Amino acid sequence: MLGNNPIRRPVFKSGDWLEIKEIYRSIQGEGPNSGCPAVFIRLGGCNLACNFCDTDFEDFSTMSLKEILAEAGDLGNPSLAVITGGEPLRQPIENLCDSLLAAGFRVQIETNGTIFRPLDVRVEIVCSPKNLGKGYFPLRDDLLGRLNALKFLVSAHDPLYAEIPEIGQARYKIPVYVQPMDEFDAAKNQSNLALAAGIARKNGYHLSLQMHKIVGIR
Repeated sequence: MLGNNPIRRPVFKSGDWLEIKEIYRSIQGEGPNSGCPAVFIRLGGCNLACNFCDTDFEDFSTMSLKEILAEAGDLGNPSLAVITGGEPLRQPIENLCDSLLAAGFRVQIETNGTIFRPLDVRVEIVCSPKNLGKGYFPLRDDLLGRLNALKFLVSAHDPLYAEIPEIGQARYKIPVYVQPMDEFDAAKNQSNLALAAGIARKNGYHLSLQMHKIVGIR
């Protein structure tokens, strides 16, 4: 959205109805499950507006939990369901996660780390923290204690994203993934890749590439 989205507040309802942008089958291209076939459930709306965001999550529609599960099931049987956004924890996804787990899926969510909801311990949580202009905020202990990975974007051109901060990963021994920011410019992206690779090599972090973009799928 490149920051051109309304900032939407968290929703506190039953979770029987959710705002959904799209549901589709693809391959997880980022982070610890990179390369895994997956059903993606993209929720609408976000509580942040980041100027580098490469995802369209507006123009969503409201769907019942039953409709969401039926559509996800119709896409075949990948073992992984990825709930993403926008910001998926903006909405009450507890029932959705529980239902997907009951249907036999592994469940991963991707969050910016600003909101916490008590999810089943089997839900894998990948957090991509954002720098809102005054540095990275410390993540809540209840969220840090649940994270399976932290995924940091890095840019050789944006000083806000030039380094990897310590926001609790050492204390909780959370695996760190470093991903070059896509700035929609080939030269800039090459510099970002070099920076990400250097940071990963120096610190023993994982290098995360957007595999889906490399192979030309969404």
